[in-house]
Amino acid sequence: MTIDSAAGFRERPHTADWALDVWASDLLSLLKQAAIGMYALMGVQIQSEPRVTYRFELPIIDPESALVSFLAELLYLSGRDGLGFDTFDLSMKGAVLRAIVGGAAMISQAKEIKAVTYHNLAIRHTDRGFETTIVFDV
Repeated sequence: MTIDSAAGFRERPHTADWALDVWASDLLSLLKQAAIGMYALMGVQIQSEPRVTYRFELPIIDPESALVSFLAELLYLSGRDGLGFDTFDLSMKGAVLRAIVGGAAMISQAKEIKAVTYHNLAIRHTDRGFETTIVFDV
């Protein structure tokens, strides 16, 4: 994987589902980039106002479960409330991920993601930070 910047994402061709290569300098930045990438894959556009903020905490077993749980929670909130999120304030305290996410009502969504998967999921620590490929069930 060639990495052009300190953090980002790009779609990876996948036979049946969607996959996203994600990289960042640290784990929390990786989660943020994965969320931004997930909404980009879905083609989500949101209103500029009114803004909403959600706070939630998730237990963390390992980095991979943190990634899947975080993205799954965002998908759940988006589906339940018709919202897209574009700001992510993340912190960890012990084995708990604390998230404050901001967004607004969706104007449009081009594609649907049904689930975040653990398929071949491994977060690798490299000289440049953290990298992973995450597969979404569509």
